[in-house]
Amino acid sequence: MKIAPFFTVLALSLLFARKENKSQEIFKTEFQSIIDSNNVKGSILIYDLKKDLFYSNNFDWAKIGRLPASTYKIPHSIIALETNVVENDSTLFKWNGEKRAYKIWEQDLILRDAFQYSCVPCYQEIANKIGEKRMNGYLNKLQFGDMDVNSVNLDLFWLEGESNITQFQQIDFLKRFINSELQISKRTEQILKRIAIIEENDEYEFYGKTGLSIRNGNNNGWFVGYLKSEEDTYIFATNIEPIENTDNASFLKARKNITLEALEYIR
Repeated sequence: MKIAPFFTVLALSLLFARKENKSQEIFKTEFQSIIDSNNVKGSILIYDLKKDLFYSNNFDWAKIGRLPASTYKIPHSIIALETNVVENDSTLFKWNGEKRAYKIWEQDLILRDAFQYSCVPCYQEIANKIGEKRMNGYLNKLQFGDMDVNSVNLDLFWLEGESNITQFQQIDFLKRFINSELQISKRTEQILKRIAIIEENDEYEFYGKTGLSIRNGNNNGWFVGYLKSEEDTYIFATNIEPIENTDNASFLKARKNITLEALEYIR
């Protein structure tokens, strides 16, 4: 009976030791050069899963919460599959014939294409079927940033309002997904990987999702995902904004191009 307090103290000590164990952060001047050469401002954040290292040009920027925009389609798809609102990656979303923001959305789309094309109306349909209560319940379970979801903003909360997520939180979420720590089914994991795959070859698998939000007239762009090979896994969350002379088309391409160039420096 007398040894119980000792083990309690030991357990608490180990717990606090784990909490205080912080991954090393390494500043990369090369990343800032990539940002500057693309005529934007922002932060590239890459996490080396094997070495437990973070690389960035701007760690302060990476700690600021921002609207997730279409990067939310990752947890959104997970919730849709877990609640059976969507059956699989071939589930069809019928176009109602109304004009949409982008021509590519004006067609019937299966889930994988809706994800790849960032079809907002498709995911608004999903959100309304999931409902406020289940959406919040799963968000509490998944711990994806700080989403502000209510009955009024249910089909827009990831695009406008008070929802926010940092680059570090994006990487933490993807890390838990990769390590099968989200407490979701293997089937859902497999389907999510199928819809998020960008490239697959003999050397690596590359998964990702872009995002774009406009708050107070300011564009904010995301590219999040991971590159997995036999040697290592790199999880990334790039967040950028245009500067005075940034071309809009170039800005949209820069989200992905910047990340790919940065990955070359640390692989």
